[in-house]
Amino acid sequence: MGKKVRRHLIIVILFLMSATIGLADAPPDPGGDPGTSGGTPVGGGSPIGGGFLITMVLAAVYGTRKTFILRKK
Repeated sequence: MGKKVRRHLIIVILFLMSATIGLADAPPDPGGDPGTSGGTPVGGGSPIGGGFLITMVLAAVYGTRKTFILRKK
């Protein structure tokens, strides 16, 4: 790759990165009063159980497959 092409590529990448950073939103308000208890938790009480269950099932399937392959050898 020539020096001229490399220089143009770097300029384009820096331009795109600066445009992306400029479009970023501010972080959301955590909600609730930090001085009191019993308010809305940070994150708004989002459920995370479904993703955890899927990850554990996939890990169990992967482990079972690896065990089956190792016993087959």
